[in-house]
Amino acid sequence: MRSALCEPDQPIVPASAGAPAWSVLVRGGGEQHFGEGPPLFTFCVPDRKMFRWLLETDAYSAGLAYVRGGFDIRGDLEAAIRFKGWQPRSSVRKRVIGAVANWSAALQSALETQASAARHIRFHYDRSNEFYRLFLDPRMVYSCGYFRSLDETLADAQSAKLNHICRKLELRPGERFLDIGCGWGALLAFAADRFGTVATGCTLSRAQYEYAAAHLDRRATVLDCDYRELSGTYDKIASVGMFEHVGPAHARAYFRRMVDLLTRDGLLLNHAIARFRGVRDDAATLFVRRKIFPGGRLTSLDETVRAAEDSGFEVLDIENLRPHYALTCRRWGERLEANRDAALRFVDEEVFRAWRLWLAGSALSFDEGFSGVYQVLLGKRGGARRRLTREHVYSG
Repeated sequence: MRSALCEPDQPIVPASAGAPAWSVLVRGGGEQHFGEGPPLFTFCVPDRKMFRWLLETDAYSAGLAYVRGGFDIRGDLEAAIRFKGWQPRSSVRKRVIGAVANWSAALQSALETQASAARHIRFHYDRSNEFYRLFLDPRMVYSCGYFRSLDETLADAQSAKLNHICRKLELRPGERFLDIGCGWGALLAFAADRFGTVATGCTLSRAQYEYAAAHLDRRATVLDCDYRELSGTYDKIASVGMFEHVGPAHARAYFRRMVDLLTRDGLLLNHAIARFRGVRDDAATLFVRRKIFPGGRLTSLDETVRAAEDSGFEVLDIENLRPHYALTCRRWGERLEANRDAALRFVDEEVFRAWRLWLAGSALSFDEGFSGVYQVLLGKRGGARRRLTREHVYSG
């Protein structure tokens, strides 16, 4: 199909079968539909020039234009992102954007210090706690839930995830439990209240630290520090959604620190988003690093396992939670969109739009296999005799 909105020799949509029905609304120029049936989404653009640019540009440039208000998207945001595609159409521009994304990640890794790590963490997490409360569950859990059915509530899925982690770690009353990157303290409180542990957490986010310090009881303690500054030893350690800030270049140093902090017979559960082998940095990666997670770098599962084994761990269990994170991101995005007016009291329009775009893109990324998320249970090699089955994880 061709349109007067484009030059005569430019195809308006890919000719592939099953392309979604969509539309474009030009300010003062009316709306035009493409495909069969009601449109799933509508691009709202100021003029025809912007529309032509939008069709041809890369995901990074389109994302920036969207968050800055250059155009709008009505309807299904995930469908619009899928339609736009993850790669730029120009092979030259694709290579340039990929090179910039790879170069910036390598430079950040080479120059990273504890001070820069803290700045990156605070950029993302030190938004208003009230902003996060608008789309997270009541416990303020900021990692993927564990859904037992597609219609389970976000709150129930997050409670199930906390319980799943604690049972994998075989937490017992009186054990010293450490949560690396503890967020707002949900896992600390759960481990102390339900399993009787003496729980300690650490975070570099001042907003999270202040919230957790005000809400935890005497059995749980939160520290405002980098995990590399911790001392002592712990019977069980969880790291949930924190390893993404470590990256492949520092993975061995991270696991060596975990070895030092863990007792001889202790267990470590490392829960992290992972990049599948063969998936490269691209325009979408660059957008996320610059607008959402500066300093974030994903590590593939095989790199994670290799770094852990090189540091003295053995792998006891691996579980892929990829479908669960797609569901979680979708629930977060729906809740944030429903609370748009309230959110704009705590963040500006550009931040709100960036978060909506990121959550929709993340749900799609997990759905389509660009990203995964794994819980890897580890113990020191030669430690205590391990469980023969997984029955203890699912029996209660």
